[in-house]
Order: sequence, then C-alpha cells, then structure tokens
Amino acid sequence: MGSSSVQMSASEVERLTRLAERLGQAIAERGCVLVTGATTGFPDIVSRAARRRGCLTVGISPASSREEHASRYSLPHDGVDVIVYTGFGLKGRNVINVRSCDVVIIFGGGIGTLNEFTIAYDEGKVVGVLEDTGGVADQIKGITALSSRPVGSALVFESSPEVLIDTCLKVLGGLN
Repeated sequence: MGSSSVQMSASEVERLTRLAERLGQAIAERGCVLVTGATTGFPDIVSRAARRRGCLTVGISPASSREEHASRYSLPHDGVDVIVYTGFGLKGRNVINVRSCDVVIIFGGGIGTLNEFTIAYDEGKVVGVLEDTGGVADQIKGITALSSRPVGSALVFESSPEVLIDTCLKVLGGLN
C-alpha cells in the first residue's frame, strides 16, 4: 500500500523507485503473491518489478469494469496479472485489498494509504512499514501512539525492503 501520486524532487523519485523495485523483487523471490490497488505510482512500480521476476500479482480495482478502471479512475490495465473489479470505489476497494492480504506493506503514502493502514491495524494484520519512504509510512509510529485501543496487529519497521519482507514473513509464521 503506498503513494499512487505525489510531488517530490527527481532525486527522491529515483531513490524511491529503486526501493520500490527492490521491494517487488523481494516479494517475488520469497514466493509471495502480491495484492495491490491496481493503481499507479509506487505500488505499480512494485507490482511490475515483482511480475518481471515471476510473481503472481493481483490488482483490486475500485471500478466495476475495465472501461471504468481506465476512464473514471485513469488506472493501468497492464500492471498486474489479474484485476478484480469491485465497483466499490476507492475506500471499498481498500477494505477488500487489506482483507485479501496476510501481510500489509506500507510504502510512503497519503490519505488512501492511511485508510489502508488503519484497516490493517484494526484487523490485527502483520503490517510492515518501509521506513524513510515519506508520507504516511514515516508517521505510523506517531499515529499508533495516539491509539489507546489495544489491537493484535504486529508492526514491523525496516528501511531495507528485503529485511522488511523477511521479518514480516517470520512474524506471520509465528502467528499461524
């Protein structure tokens, strides 16, 4: 879960693109299935990197059809192997997206990513936060400190995509 669009310097885009590609590669190399919001930006970069390495990628679309996915939401068709058209809009899509995952990875992000994080946090998911990616990812510790409600979510913070995925999978294995 992460930034589909954001304004930043060219050097920051380049740095985060490299991290996104490493994240996609790490997900693929560990034999995971990647679920995304069938969107643009960094989630799309992660998905394409994972696909290039043989990972099955699934996109959960807010649209009700292929046509609406492109025309109303301006989202790509070629970033994932399979697209599930929900017709539930962006927030409804986020619920399905998160509930379809065993592990939720937060990479940068804005209000949509915050929504996905709060769903995952409330539902006790393993949540990996790729540190120093800006946006919501860099605010998660403060956000969780504001929450006085105990939840069963396991939070993992790492700046290395590879270590983040390995640690999240280890935590997930310990929960089963």
